[in-house]
Amino acid sequence: MRRRLLWLGLLLASAAHGQTVATSAAPDRVAVTIYRDLNRGRERPNLQWLNGYALITETRRVQLRAGSSELRFEGVAGGILPQSAIITGLPNGFLEKNRDAYLLSPGTLLDRSLGRRVQLRRTDRATGRVIEQEALVRSGADGAVVLQTSAGFEALRCSGLAETLVYPEVPPGLSAKPTLAVAIRTPTPVEATVSLSYLASGFDWQANYVASLSQDERTLHLSAWLTLANGDETSFFNADTQAVAGRVNREDARAPEPEARPLQIQCWPAGTTSDIAEQVIAVNAQESGIAPPPPPPPPPSPERGGEDIVVTGSRVMEARRERLGDLQLYRIPEPVTVAANSQKQVALMEQPSVKVSRIYRQRLSVVDRNFDQPAQLVLVTRNRAAEGLGLPLPAGGVSVFGKQGGRPILIGEGAIDDLAVGEDVELTLAEAPGVRGKVSRTEGGRYTLRVTNDRPVPVHYEAELFVPDDRFRPASRLDRRNGRPVWKTTVPANGSVSLSYRISDED
Repeated sequence: MRRRLLWLGLLLASAAHGQTVATSAAPDRVAVTIYRDLNRGRERPNLQWLNGYALITETRRVQLRAGSSELRFEGVAGGILPQSAIITGLPNGFLEKNRDAYLLSPGTLLDRSLGRRVQLRRTDRATGRVIEQEALVRSGADGAVVLQTSAGFEALRCSGLAETLVYPEVPPGLSAKPTLAVAIRTPTPVEATVSLSYLASGFDWQANYVASLSQDERTLHLSAWLTLANGDETSFFNADTQAVAGRVNREDARAPEPEARPLQIQCWPAGTTSDIAEQVIAVNAQESGIAPPPPPPPPPSPERGGEDIVVTGSRVMEARRERLGDLQLYRIPEPVTVAANSQKQVALMEQPSVKVSRIYRQRLSVVDRNFDQPAQLVLVTRNRAAEGLGLPLPAGGVSVFGKQGGRPILIGEGAIDDLAVGEDVELTLAEAPGVRGKVSRTEGGRYTLRVTNDRPVPVHYEAELFVPDDRFRPASRLDRRNGRPVWKTTVPANGSVSLSYRISDED
């Protein structure tokens, strides 16, 4: 799975040499509030491209020495937005913060070791003998890696032996974890409880509904799951977790890309010294009876991404809904782990008896003489307590199941937008080949829309009609929806009904 290498540091630019460093390795408590990507529409969240965000609040216990020091918060979200960080609980606040985005990687590790002593470890491929010697790093990660040893200057991995560098320590300014650091000054040693809050990109959530249609097709057993998605590299263990539904006015912002350079090893230009070096190695190997070293292995294949998603859930914990001004807050009652690069599901709600009606619906132009199509099955209800609902419904996909021979069977999938209490709820499912509409034209600009039903029960049918201005002349009075005429009728079992109309300028 492709991993996002995002790291943020907020460092004191004027930190003096020898300044003390206090490190908080992990939070004592953490809370995660996830906001949806409002531009995603009805698509499922893509774990590799999440455009929602989260508000992370951490509580940490830190010990600070007297004087100026640097306080480092390790294990923050990799997608942290620097301008949003709020730190409270420090006795005198903090002095300054600057961004220094260096992530621990082979390239940055070498760059930060320039001029430092490292151990050069060499292994003879034939005998397995390992030799270590001290070396000074004399170049960075660009181009050839030049080292200075007691024997002189040479480039790494150009000797024909298996070589590696061993670093005695991680140079200052690099970290294997996403880290936030601030400069502080305290007159006396102090132990403090610090709160750190910040926004981070790379999160999202949505609701997923499962509906079971009763045998008489009049009620639904509706349950919903809250699916949380964390595309960040940091996991949040035992977090107080909640999700916010609604539209928050916020400018789009993303975490800055980190400096995480690869290490590219080069020897000498082709056709010159490298050829000579290879020939010397081969001659020496032949004279000693040792086979020359094999060619280097091919580069590794790219990591797979997006498929290994762990989804867990528990119906014991049902999210609690709370009002947050014009927003809705869904609070998970027990701490959960929001793991890195994964999804988690918890129960959102369960409504055991939601009254629904089946409607077979079509949209068509009244002058389309070639119209001959099956209708769409739509389940409709009202978001009211009288219908078995009466609570805000966040947007999400809906899977509807029926029963056949005592076993569940999928009869269709749809989606709903955010719905407030009192609004109509409509689930558009699959086409229904047994209910079909057909338009035919006769002389004098007269048309007939004929609907047939091969089911053994009567069905409710609706046709939303697109008409050319005011030339449409139906034979009976019609309802209107969204400014358009709508024909509503009941089609008898194994029967048909027709609507006659004419277009005035075709007389």
